[in-house]
Amino acid sequence: MILVTGASGHVGGELVAALADQGRPVRALVRDPASFEAPHGVQTAGGDLNDPESLADALAGVDGVFLLGGFADMSGVLARARAAGVGHVVLLSSRSVVGGNPDNAVAGMHLASEAAVRESGIGWTLLRPSGFMSNTFEWVPQLREGDVVTAPFAGVPIAAIDPRDIAAVAAAVLTRREHHGRSHAMTGPAALLPADRAEILGRVLGRPVSLRAQPDDEARAEMSRTIPAKYVDAFFRFFVDGEFDDSSVLSTVQEITGRPARGFEDWAVAHRARFE
Repeated sequence: MILVTGASGHVGGELVAALADQGRPVRALVRDPASFEAPHGVQTAGGDLNDPESLADALAGVDGVFLLGGFADMSGVLARARAAGVGHVVLLSSRSVVGGNPDNAVAGMHLASEAAVRESGIGWTLLRPSGFMSNTFEWVPQLREGDVVTAPFAGVPIAAIDPRDIAAVAAAVLTRREHHGRSHAMTGPAALLPADRAEILGRVLGRPVSLRAQPDDEARAEMSRTIPAKYVDAFFRFFVDGEFDDSSVLSTVQEITGRPARGFEDWAVAHRARFE
């Protein structure tokens, strides 16, 4: 049995579906099982990674766990997984940890989660993806109002990855001992600017979507309304100060899954209805 945490999220949802399609026993961890529509054959368990004691039922009989990072008591979660007999944890981390500065709040959060997994006594694999293509869903409200989208860090190219490809890699490595103790950085097939994504999305939607580059001061003020200051500072350190380069392209998805990473246009076509 494989337990997928974050099963209602972009990566976790794709992984639950992929494992179910492969006929592998899978259990989806969600805070509210009554509001989660699980694919056929998928078990659902309630629990909260912020409360390790709530995970006992979810971990019963589990061999492998796909684990989100960044929670307050990662060591407590992992201790309960080990006590339940879990033999393999695949952690969703971030490519920002590669050479990352631990005093950067985002990189530091992921580095701390990785350290907890390494010290857990459980077989582990670290997945370190680039930025997600699904971050483009942030544009949906703007596209309801018109054909111009505003985005920060407009001059920064990112080799964004489809969450489906992260899930495919996770499915390929889960419960496989040859991946124990390994770290896999992964990206999409091309580094794109926000304007590139806007142009591609417009082509898919059949409308002239264009990009307005958001000034840094405006971006900081907007982000600060919903994101803690330490994380806003981290993003500006990444993309304004140049502390993190997320533009290099890696072939990890192809190497592990046997098929190339999906491009942004294919992702946009798959999710066209969300934008329409």
